[in-house]
Amino acid sequence: MAKDFRFAMSMRFFKSRERLVEKAKRAEDAGFDVLCVPDHLGAAAPFPTLTAVAMVTTRMRVSMYVLNAAFYKPALLSRDLQALDVLSDGRLEIGLGTGYVREEFEAAELPYPSAGARVDYLEHMTTYLKEHHPTTPILIAGNGDRVLTIAARYADIIGLTGAKVRAADDPLTERVEFVRQAAGDRFDALELNLAITAVPAEGETVPDLSMTRRYAAGMSDEEILAMHSVLTGSPREMADTLSEYREKYGVTCITVQDNHLDNFAKVIAELR
Repeated sequence: MAKDFRFAMSMRFFKSRERLVEKAKRAEDAGFDVLCVPDHLGAAAPFPTLTAVAMVTTRMRVSMYVLNAAFYKPALLSRDLQALDVLSDGRLEIGLGTGYVREEFEAAELPYPSAGARVDYLEHMTTYLKEHHPTTPILIAGNGDRVLTIAARYADIIGLTGAKVRAADDPLTERVEFVRQAAGDRFDALELNLAITAVPAEGETVPDLSMTRRYAAGMSDEEILAMHSVLTGSPREMADTLSEYREKYGVTCITVQDNHLDNFAKVIAELR
């Protein structure tokens, strides 16, 4: 039996408390299940933002897509997570990643570890949080073999980026099968998440590709439009695409950016 869809909205910026509260309430009313905040210098701070959201919503869960694990010490992060879990009445989900922007480490006056060291630290952080927050769902997002192996072993939600992998004809199938093998008996209980980076504006069928292009340097518009992280078409057509993803890949959790709230709300309505 196919799992139900869940929908998450990622909010990177807000201009005022009023704007944040208004958008959070609209997202909840539109049927979004999770509001998440990324972890980048120059953008909204995850914990105060999510605390504010938790205080003005009642159903929608709060999460991060994703925390830069290397910015934190486990015990200190655990303390903040515990407080957010209490203030949200148990609606917390924990999103983790390795961190990848060297300039942000430098601005934070932190050493920039090697890729391998950042993955090692992600595993250390994940095992600590699993022990101290055993009932709180953990999402780990990434694309490489080692990160997805850690996710398959420890996480509850696997964040798939939809990025190109090697020379695979269907990179999402390849990554899902990799997770399946790494997870073993855990696989059926896992939730597979896909981050969508481009959605058409209301009344349009082709999205602005500027955000996606940041992670797809050198690719043509045609190649970018073919990526799983890019949606095209009417709300009904986008809903059909996501239903195909669920049937083919088992992806049931979809994350979109907050500037797509209104048009993607129509997609949610088509799927429920």
